[in-house]
Amino acid sequence: MNFTETQLKGVYIIELEKFEDDRGFFARTFCRREFESHGLNPNVVQCNISYNKKKGTLRGMHYQAGPYKEAKLVSCIRGAIYDVLIDLRSDSPTYRQWLSVELTARCSPLAAHYKMLYISEGFAHGFLTLMDDTEVFYQMSEFYIPEYARGIRWNDPLFHITWPIDVAVISEKDKTFPDFIS
Repeated sequence: MNFTETQLKGVYIIELEKFEDDRGFFARTFCRREFESHGLNPNVVQCNISYNKKKGTLRGMHYQAGPYKEAKLVSCIRGAIYDVLIDLRSDSPTYRQWLSVELTARCSPLAAHYKMLYISEGFAHGFLTLMDDTEVFYQMSEFYIPEYARGIRWNDPLFHITWPIDVAVISEKDKTFPDFIS
């Protein structure tokens, strides 16, 4: 695996290192030792999958409050997403900055990236699907605790997130999250 830290400290784009032969290829998608060597939280307690029927489905911007802040390893296993995260760590030099990364599945006509996104604790996260029938796979460092679940409205004017296509499907909950108050 090749780890590239983004401009937001604690957020990495991870590209799979493929070992190819006549059969195809083999690649590791997770290795505790490699995550630890980069100072990343290797704890995985829960894995989730999100299936999204329609292009333009928005999920986010979600996070868990302390003491249950969670790190996530996100990959798109079918279709394509525009993945967005916001730094909510008040002591961070990139506090309230956002970053987007396009993640696609191997069979996506958009590209074959074999990329994943590692998101440290203290970030809000969400995505917008770029294709119908998109699936996203998450590995989480904390269990989901409903009373600590939080969210920020996807179009909060404080952040000025640029979404590449119109939002076609969004839950009432995601649509009505409050604006961020620091």
